[in-house]
Amino acid sequence: MADQSELSIRSSDVAVLSDRKECWSELGVHVYIRIGIVAALLYFLFRVEIDSVVSRWISDSSWSHGFLIPLFGLYFLNQRKDEILNLEITPSYTGLFLLLFSIAFYVFNIISPAGYGYFRSTSVIMALGSVVFLLGGYGLIKHAWLPVAYLIFAVPLPDRYYKLITIPMRQLAAIIASALLSMVKDLEAVANGVVIDVVYKGQRLEPGLDVAEACSGMRLLMAFMALGVAMAYLHYRPTWQRIILLVSTVPIAILCNIIRVTVTGFIYILGDPQYAQGIYHDMLGMAMLPLAFGLYGFLAWFMENLFAEEATASQAKDVIIRSSSSESRADTDKLAEGGEN
Repeated sequence: MADQSELSIRSSDVAVLSDRKECWSELGVHVYIRIGIVAALLYFLFRVEIDSVVSRWISDSSWSHGFLIPLFGLYFLNQRKDEILNLEITPSYTGLFLLLFSIAFYVFNIISPAGYGYFRSTSVIMALGSVVFLLGGYGLIKHAWLPVAYLIFAVPLPDRYYKLITIPMRQLAAIIASALLSMVKDLEAVANGVVIDVVYKGQRLEPGLDVAEACSGMRLLMAFMALGVAMAYLHYRPTWQRIILLVSTVPIAILCNIIRVTVTGFIYILGDPQYAQGIYHDMLGMAMLPLAFGLYGFLAWFMENLFAEEATASQAKDVIIRSSSSESRADTDKLAEGGEN
């Protein structure tokens, strides 16, 4: 009787395992048709804003990384494939309320004089998240919230706030680069705002070295923060380590940009000025991305190995304590047995 019940339990487990989906293609054509219909409706509703953002990706190199952000989002979803494919979908009407709110917020920022273009773009992301919440409920939004929220890195900041952030970054790069340049013999560099005035061997170089908006490091900062979030999310580690890795993207990006401005200054002063502009300038900027990832990877490796050793030592200590306690307990048992005999 027991064997029969055990056999029935095992057969039910096999049936459950056989029903599990392991590939996106197992969802069925009807699911993708519904996804396509919802995507088409969202595009029709927000087509002006979506086309505007994509045009900015094409025309402005500072936001060209926007094309990669949706791809990273899809990769995040694929990392949760097993959980998503085998969810019991229960639609939530809270998502409907949030969707209506997102649409109303979008319309308000179009017709109101106090509206902001940036909020129009972010309301599209809110609407997408609301649709996911509406159709998939709490179970789906639990796995999809990050890929949806990640799209915020693809939305260009308003020019007003973009410049408000870049000007201090340009000034900081100019100040530190001028101090490093001045360490060279017969070279005096002074930062005036975002321009570095240079006197080399008693002769003033004209024009001065301008830390332009392209050299502010904002492009590297936005792209690196987006990739930093991806790396912190994809690699399993304690939450506090993920927070440190995420926060570290800002100083690392600023440091790499200061290195870029300083190297450009040395090339401009001690080398040939033509190699400090044009395609050479852009190539130097691209070279900062591997440097930033190298610093980021070293920080991640350092934290992982440092605290892994501490954890191993702690575990070893626990094993020693447990084994010693087991031995003392065994000795006590032997003594008790001897007393009884």
